[in-house]
Amino acid sequence: MSAFLAKGPYEWRLARRALGGGGFLSFISTVALGGIALGVAVLIVVLSVMNGFEREVRTRILSVDAHATISGVDGPLPGWRTKLPLAAASPGVVAVAPYIEDQGLLLRDGPRDATAGATPSGPLGTLVRGIDPASEAQVDRLAASVTQGRLADLTPGSWRIALGHQLAEALGVKPGDRVVLVVPRGNATPAGVVPRLRRLTVAAIFDVGMYEYDRGMALLNLQDAARLYQMGEGVTGLRLAVDDPYRAGERVREAALGLDAGVVNVSDWTRKHANFFRSLQVTKGILFMILLMVVFVAAFNVVSTLVMVVREKGTDIAILRTLGATPGGILRAFTLHGLSLGGLGTLAGVVLGLLVTVNLGRLVQGLERLLGTSLVDGRVYLIAELPTRVLASDVLLVVGVALGLTLLSTLYPAWRASRLAPARALRQE
Repeated sequence: MSAFLAKGPYEWRLARRALGGGGFLSFISTVALGGIALGVAVLIVVLSVMNGFEREVRTRILSVDAHATISGVDGPLPGWRTKLPLAAASPGVVAVAPYIEDQGLLLRDGPRDATAGATPSGPLGTLVRGIDPASEAQVDRLAASVTQGRLADLTPGSWRIALGHQLAEALGVKPGDRVVLVVPRGNATPAGVVPRLRRLTVAAIFDVGMYEYDRGMALLNLQDAARLYQMGEGVTGLRLAVDDPYRAGERVREAALGLDAGVVNVSDWTRKHANFFRSLQVTKGILFMILLMVVFVAAFNVVSTLVMVVREKGTDIAILRTLGATPGGILRAFTLHGLSLGGLGTLAGVVLGLLVTVNLGRLVQGLERLLGTSLVDGRVYLIAELPTRVLASDVLLVVGVALGLTLLSTLYPAWRASRLAPARALRQE
């Protein structure tokens, strides 16, 4: 034993021996280590899913919505043709496109098989957006989401329409089929206001991968939409693409001030979806605090493990003290023991969490096939898959919290071990 102390710093060797232990002590050490690993892994997986969900939703929103918009306050944007080049010349603005946006009802104009009768389906409410396909391609990436047909076929006077794929499925139509669009602005007749109807041919179907747009949006040519909604030469406003999407609010305000158009309504994608992203951040914080309790319980197991080690090794500690071991050395040895448990558990948790995160999509698909149900419903979660994104900052935060809790858990048992009186321990033995 004296040779054990004479080989230099003995705290590491003592901590390793206590960690191995053997028997029941080794079992409860393994349980404590496994608890920390599980808590760390769950935290990494959940935070990665939240990060991936936020990134995926943001990407899909920006594939359909412009970075910012300038629109009229009460009606069409006046003098938009002169304002468009001014907005395009504003600092940070990459592209500008006019648009018309309003509500409508869609129903299928007869069945796919003409011999089956003429009973249309619907009506289904939708957001109708009038666009100029050429300029629209400069402000969003919607054209890349078209799975059937082409947006370029939305030519003036063609009375063609593009539908989200879930909206098309609900109506039971495909490219070449006809639908009827009912707009809220009706025609005044002696019998009262009659809704305006227009038969349209489905020219394209797009799949953004986000239920809000795939089920609730339809596209028309800008001039056709202007005629249908009685806008004349007016438009709802201008859609802007900027060099930095995260500075869209600043860019659109500068562009609006440069128009010298009096009062206009400006908005950007961060403001339009502010409540959603704010709730996502709040949810992420709440989940982090709740799942942190798993790590806390595992760290509490470290306390019980070390207390049992101190009781089991009381005689050995007393002998070490009589041979010259200092209270500080005993304190360091048991602190290293606890940190070793926490460190190994945290490392195992990081590896497990990263492995699960990388393979989460396949795991969810396998579970869905096994259960015969959909675990990620696009109608509830906006997207129909479970994306992940691992951030180094989140991993470091989880590792730091786990090691911090483990360190706090080791202090009391280590202090108890260092305060053990050798004579009393040997006498009790």
